[in-house]
Amino acid sequence: MLNELCGASAEARGPGGGGLLAIAGAAGLGKTTLVAEVRRKAAARGCTLLTARGGEQEQGVAFHVVRQLVQPVLATASEEEHRKILGSWYDIVAPAVGLVAGDGSSTPDPQGVRDGLDWVVTRFAVQRGPVVLVLDDAHWADAESMAWLSSFAPRADDLPLLIVVAYRPEELPAHAAELRKLAERNGSRPLELAPLTPSGVGDLLRDRLGESADGPFSRECWALTGGNLFEAVELIAKVCEHGIEPQDANSAELRELASAVKGSGLVQRLERLGTSAVRLAWAVAVLGTEGRLSLAGSVAGLGAEVTADAVEKLRAARIFTANTDASDRLDFLHPLIGTAVYRAIPPALRVAMHGQAAFAVSEAGLGATAAARHLLEMHPDNDPWAVQQLRTAAREYLRAGAPEAAQRCLTRALREPPALDERAEVLFELGCSALLHEPATTVNHLKAALEEPGIAPALREAITVRLAQALAHTDRLAEAARTVADEGARSSSAGTRLRMQAHSLMWNAFCADEEDSPARSRRLARIADHLTGRGKAERYILGMRAWDAMVRGEPAETALHYAEQALSGGLSWTDENWGFEVPILVALTFMYCDQPGRADELFTQGIAECERKGWRGAHLSFGLTLLGYIRFRRGRLAEAEELVQAGLTVADRVGQRVPAQFYAVGILIEILLARGRVEEAQEVSDTYTYGEIVPNAVSFPDSETVYSELLLASGLRGDAERRLRAVGLRLERRRMRNTGWCPWRLLLAEALAHADPAEAKALAQEGVEFARRFGTPSAIGQALHAAAKVTTGAESLALMAEAVQHLERSPAAYELACALVDHGVALSRAGLPQDAAELLVHGMESATQCGADALAVRARDELSACGLRPLRPRSAGTESLTAKERAVAERVVRGLENTRIAAELGTRERTVELLLSGVYRKIGTDRAGLSKLLDQHAAVRPEKQP
Repeated sequence: MLNELCGASAEARGPGGGGLLAIAGAAGLGKTTLVAEVRRKAAARGCTLLTARGGEQEQGVAFHVVRQLVQPVLATASEEEHRKILGSWYDIVAPAVGLVAGDGSSTPDPQGVRDGLDWVVTRFAVQRGPVVLVLDDAHWADAESMAWLSSFAPRADDLPLLIVVAYRPEELPAHAAELRKLAERNGSRPLELAPLTPSGVGDLLRDRLGESADGPFSRECWALTGGNLFEAVELIAKVCEHGIEPQDANSAELRELASAVKGSGLVQRLERLGTSAVRLAWAVAVLGTEGRLSLAGSVAGLGAEVTADAVEKLRAARIFTANTDASDRLDFLHPLIGTAVYRAIPPALRVAMHGQAAFAVSEAGLGATAAARHLLEMHPDNDPWAVQQLRTAAREYLRAGAPEAAQRCLTRALREPPALDERAEVLFELGCSALLHEPATTVNHLKAALEEPGIAPALREAITVRLAQALAHTDRLAEAARTVADEGARSSSAGTRLRMQAHSLMWNAFCADEEDSPARSRRLARIADHLTGRGKAERYILGMRAWDAMVRGEPAETALHYAEQALSGGLSWTDENWGFEVPILVALTFMYCDQPGRADELFTQGIAECERKGWRGAHLSFGLTLLGYIRFRRGRLAEAEELVQAGLTVADRVGQRVPAQFYAVGILIEILLARGRVEEAQEVSDTYTYGEIVPNAVSFPDSETVYSELLLASGLRGDAERRLRAVGLRLERRRMRNTGWCPWRLLLAEALAHADPAEAKALAQEGVEFARRFGTPSAIGQALHAAAKVTTGAESLALMAEAVQHLERSPAAYELACALVDHGVALSRAGLPQDAAELLVHGMESATQCGADALAVRARDELSACGLRPLRPRSAGTESLTAKERAVAERVVRGLENTRIAAELGTRERTVELLLSGVYRKIGTDRAGLSKLLDQHAAVRPEKQP
């Protein structure tokens, strides 16, 4: 593999050539020796080496392996150089690799840190390649490092990077399962080491002792060691040390020597070196990779001279490695020795030594996380210093994106225990650390925190908000709303009451089975009418009012008014005390109110904010998915599909059956249906059991409605009807009547078109009335289009024509393309092929530009059926406005009507309407929102010359 990585020459080397080499074998079979040979050969070939080793005592130290890999590369650089090397990832990755201590100011999620490490190592491989990354004793690697390496390893195939991993397969932990799968991919297997054969042990004997070693003596060495390379080498060393001739007559002496190589025999050999040597060996076993000479002597309670003498004895006895560099690091000759020594320490003394080690590493400036590793091994002792160290370590772990490690520290701090006036704070910190991966555990901790006496008001408020978030994450939305409402009722602070009211209104709005939604809407309207957006609580309430007005189908102007007020002071996506739900709802309000360009802008800013903070898990998934939904509503189906697929990929990494995954699947199904890929949409639904899940939270788009749309596309009208009637009952009870938000009436009308035309027509007409009340061109056009499809004759043609007129005034490019094609088909069926042709050509071009492939094919086929030769559709071109489009748009912003604009430009009013239709599609707004977005749009595109 080194040949593939390095190539015959630098010129011959390809862009990749890397991969994964896994070396598996039981303890003592020679993995470390083989890894050392890989390092030697890689260095000889001019490769850059990154090396690390898992530690038995460091398995709980987050990013312990990652730091060994990265820190030597960055060791000699200044902070300024570190920032230059890590770029925009510095604040996210630096705490994980140990460059800075976590100060708690920012807490990236684990996926964000892994993505940052991907970037750092990829960049290093490209700049310094070929690179060989070596991890020995991977079975002892910490979970955080292993999670990163397992996800990153497949990239090595495309990089000048060889990853070499050695491990004991029988000790590989559950969190390393993905790495085991990678090692066995494509039918390959790890390089599995086997014990030496009798002849192999004989070769070792003869290499060391000469040809005088006879066969029976060699076989006895093999039998005593089982062919274990480490034990065989050590036994042969003892034979040399004792001057034993390697003859069969001396075979009996091997048994006593072999017993001293491992287990109790090794311990007895250590004890024969004296008390000082034993205590020093114990200290190094406790310290693990922190085993420096001065620290080990301090933990062992030995003076400098005694420590130095003990080191020499331990090296001579082949218990410690020989010192091959200028460092004062102390290591055992083999991990098996370290394990045996650690287990030989009397339990009570081992605990005491961990206590001494915690204090020693803290005094040496190694940080709270180094001390915490030892404190986790101690018995609770009511020690305030221990509590403080564990809490500090937890904050550092959270800052490094390792919440599970933080949770371990805080759980132990709680057992110490903390002082009574500190207990609520520790419970709160513990609850926050578990929020992402164990929300149910968070609920228990935060409820316990609220039961503590004498909690400061600010802390109580923070605990309550986080408790509500955790309840919501465990699908207990009604309880979340009650929790914050009860806290608001008991508080004497007006600010707290308003904040609790904001959270209560939000969680109730998301609750699918809210008992009295209309009453909550009326209360929300009364509160919002008296607010100006002065603080966050007011802005969040105004944001909820905007969303509520939209879903209920109040005039779009009302919803937009409150949305603008909510944004007046800014809404952060990454404020952990408020959440990102309301900022998302405000942005989507603009989308549903025919200003998707504004929504697009807000989502782009929000996603960037999440990425800067290292929130690249569920938050990023939601952002990408819903940005894709906005692009879908704008008719950019290819872009939408790409974004939602990216959001789904992130959601899959977060976990199964998580809300982010559910949203992505629903929106992806809608996009695939719009593109005519019904079978693929069904496959996605089946893969994620989408139709079998009915969430307790309100979703957008409504999941049952999306699944009903899939059923309709598959011809299952009866099943779709049953589901849509249930949707209608649920949403009507809550007075959620905006057909632009949830078109269940329009879809139900389609499902009933053949079985009950009268009811279908009545439902569609009702949908039109609600759409007119909301007032956006896209909602009205969509409803009129649906009504036209369930009516016949001249009435249908009139409705279709009116639908096209409204949709031309909207940014809904895909809905316009559908209406144009359907109108053209209807005219063709009515015997008006010339009138139909213009609409079909326009519809075909619009469908092609949207990426609605099946719709474009349908329009082309219909043109052929009319006896017309379908023209090659014009390409989508650029989204920049043409000079004519900008001229028309600027006059609209000045307040001119279309007739006046046509007169000024010397053209027909219909031409102005078509130009404006292109403006609305490109900018992503209707006429009302044009003034806010026109100046931000791309520069003018020159007109094509005829």
